[in-house]
Amino acid sequence: MAKPLALDFDPIARADELWTRRWGGVPSMAAITSIMRAHQILLSRVDAVLKPYGLTFARYEALVLLTFSRTGELSLSKIGERLMVHPTSVTNTVDRLERAGLVARRPNPLDGRGVLATITGRGREVVEEATRELMAMEFGLEEYGPEQCRQVFELLRPLRVAAGDFDESGEEAAARAAAGAVAGTAEGAAEGTP
Repeated sequence: MAKPLALDFDPIARADELWTRRWGGVPSMAAITSIMRAHQILLSRVDAVLKPYGLTFARYEALVLLTFSRTGELSLSKIGERLMVHPTSVTNTVDRLERAGLVARRPNPLDGRGVLATITGRGREVVEEATRELMAMEFGLEEYGPEQCRQVFELLRPLRVAAGDFDESGEEAAARAAAGAVAGTAEGAAEGTP
């Protein structure tokens, strides 16, 4: 866990005040400093839960991703793409998960040079146990309610879009198409068509 600072003042508010006196008001400086500090706190909280399982958050995310796949396996390149990390990081993560017996590797039959990471039975057990613990402590965000967590997600979304994490217009079109399909299904059900 992150060691409490136990200061009698908010160091980020103080830095903002001093910054404003020296260079003028820049709310983004206080915002990024708060985000960076929140990252430290949350990573410490989550790591405290995952450490007994021999996991870091990156390894946990990889296991979760594998459980979400239909077959329990994905190519290393797909893991890197979905987790938005460099291929070297994926290799390191999978190496450690493999040594722990949570993941196995096998050649990708669709790509002669590619490798698939497959979650093991033990990997499935560990991800289920760790997930229960993380959910019980609200992933370290227990000070916030569900609506506040949704607001944080929405506030940070434009930053992710601008960084090119995903194409928001494509996502919106898919959502509209899905909504239309659901509406069409509902209309068909109301008319008695299969």
